[in-house]
Amino acid sequence: MKAVRGAEGGVVVVDLDEPPGVGEVLDMQATSICASDLSYLRFGSRKILGHELAGTRADGTPVVVEALYGCMACDQCLKGSYNLCATHGQRALGISADGGMATRFRAPTERLVVLPEGLDVRDAAIVEPASVAWHALRIAGTGPGSRVAVIGAGGLGLLAVACARRMGAEAVALEARHPFQREAGERLGATIGATGRFDVVVEAAGTDASIGQAIEAVAPGGTVVVLSVHFGPVTFDWMPLFHREAHLLPSLGYCSHEGGREMEHAAQMLADDPDIARALITHRFPIDDAPEAFRVAADRSSGAIRVVIEP
Repeated sequence: MKAVRGAEGGVVVVDLDEPPGVGEVLDMQATSICASDLSYLRFGSRKILGHELAGTRADGTPVVVEALYGCMACDQCLKGSYNLCATHGQRALGISADGGMATRFRAPTERLVVLPEGLDVRDAAIVEPASVAWHALRIAGTGPGSRVAVIGAGGLGLLAVACARRMGAEAVALEARHPFQREAGERLGATIGATGRFDVVVEAAGTDASIGQAIEAVAPGGTVVVLSVHFGPVTFDWMPLFHREAHLLPSLGYCSHEGGREMEHAAQMLADDPDIARALITHRFPIDDAPEAFRVAADRSSGAIRVVIEP
């Protein structure tokens, strides 16, 4: 079987005797490349990559994998907040544990989510990042009548647009750098350009400047939810938050809560609106061409939003 491993200068396709991972064996049908995968390569990862995963069980049932495993035994895991498990970092696929960018992969049965009818397993790798966006919008209080702005139009930012619309937001504005991102945002129902004040502002670009822009856009009593990952100290102007009694809220992954499993909500959204996947998945490559897939995913001039690797 084949798998994609981190290597000096990028990735290599390797042959394995056994599927990576622990648990039930899946035949992988699609894995997508996340900005986190690119970060892991910069950090020197030599693990099998991949945490945005869709495959089929032995009986053919299509599933996606909740890649936030947790320990499955602590108080946080037992109440569904496996994203907050103290051991989560020890099981992070692609950096501290082998991921699922392979022709076959083992995953815990407890972390499998069956796909709803209408969602093609070839499109389902983006359920995982959609769940990340869903979690951020939910904990920020998005709902009917909310005014939402999204700063940054990579895959997560665009999925945040889709999630906000799904949650009933009255208006969704998007700040996007590239024309192809603006086109995708409009296709998903966003207005380009965040002018005015917003109840929820999603920071999805990952820079100090984008956090500053998000803070400037938040309404009194509103929430800036930080969807991107910032590796280290962050500098921003405190006074706009102070004068508006606004909230600055980090968001980590996804979870299960009294309203259900966030990955199930995200999967149903994608099943009900297949155009989301059509707008987000811009490139597909066979696993043998994984080095080229990663090159394209890292090159904004390629027009890539989500790049999918298939067996």
